[in-house]
Amino acid sequence: MPLALLALAVGAFGIGTTEFVVMGLLPEVATDFGVSIPTAGLLVTGYALGVVVGAPLLTVLGGRVSRKRMLMLLMGLFVLGNLLSALAPGFGLMLAGRVVASLAHGSFFGIGSVVAASLVAPDKKAGAIATMFTGLTVANIVGVPLGTFIGQAIGWRTTFAIVAALGVVGLLGIARLVPAVPRPEGTHLRRELKAFRNPQVLLAMAMTVLGFGGVFAAITYIAPMMTEVAGYSDGAVTWLFVLFGAGMFLGNLLGGRYADRALMPLLYTTLGGLAIVLALFTVTAHHKALAAITILLVGALGFATVPPLQKRVLDQAHGAPTLASAVNIGAFNLGNALAAWLGGTVIAAGFGYTSPNWVGAALAAAALGLALWSAALERRAPAAETAETAETDDTRVPVHH
Repeated sequence: MPLALLALAVGAFGIGTTEFVVMGLLPEVATDFGVSIPTAGLLVTGYALGVVVGAPLLTVLGGRVSRKRMLMLLMGLFVLGNLLSALAPGFGLMLAGRVVASLAHGSFFGIGSVVAASLVAPDKKAGAIATMFTGLTVANIVGVPLGTFIGQAIGWRTTFAIVAALGVVGLLGIARLVPAVPRPEGTHLRRELKAFRNPQVLLAMAMTVLGFGGVFAAITYIAPMMTEVAGYSDGAVTWLFVLFGAGMFLGNLLGGRYADRALMPLLYTTLGGLAIVLALFTVTAHHKALAAITILLVGALGFATVPPLQKRVLDQAHGAPTLASAVNIGAFNLGNALAAWLGGTVIAAGFGYTSPNWVGAALAAAALGLALWSAALERRAPAAETAETAETDDTRVPVHH
């Protein structure tokens, strides 16, 4: 794998850290600004919605810029947003900083996926994408726990200042290591938008929303589930998140390795397994050891879907992959926001802290159904083309008298 992928992974590490670390620092932020915890939670919601909006917007605006330069500009925006958060005198500016940082998220991973895939041979593309996403998974093992510890011990502003510094390192790495990847000739917005007329692209994105949404339905409420149901202490929740991050890391590696060999069978396996594990989580959540194992499996199965889903979009949007790739990153965050809302709804309805696991299982099962439908359509298309070709050939056969 080229060294350029290391620079992309460093950028992904910084983005992953800033996305998730705020969850562990909400009490400190709320206290400093004199707001409630639910109000402070807008820092999470605002970030997710910023990714959904920023992914297509910045990708379109950067359509006339080379991909390397666009990646550098995005990392600069990320640094600016985190510095604004670190120095914000009030909650409003803190929220604005989160939104500014989030705008870079979707485009960075979307354009980064295209660049990563272009650096390797065709049969190594999913592995290259997974290498970049390794930075995101490692962030959940190292960056988020460490950032939470620093924020609680020294101050949350220090955490965001360090994340901004990580963004500078990523920017310099991209400038130094990523080769100049020019904007392909003939690439226009109209052509990029045309990719969304392909039902397979839309199906892949729907699988992204539902499949990874299944993970977030459960993980968003893992703290109350583990403390109130499994009986863990508040301090143990941090290490359960580390375990979840370790599962994400393993799943990302396996997904990147096998997506290049058998993409659709991998999706059947991971989405089906995820639905089963999430359903079982309603039972295993009542036992400490079984709950810990389940959290690891949810992370592994959930993130094993990321490289194949991203590659599926790139393959189906061939010729115009950049916008579709970025929008698919936004789809992950749309799934996160949707699943978190659904999970909160069932808890508020009085079904208990384990009820979001049923929501997650249903979402993953729905994603599996879409994967099977997508494969069926793909098998039907060549058959239809063959029949059409044969019919055309028959009409051209000369008749001799």
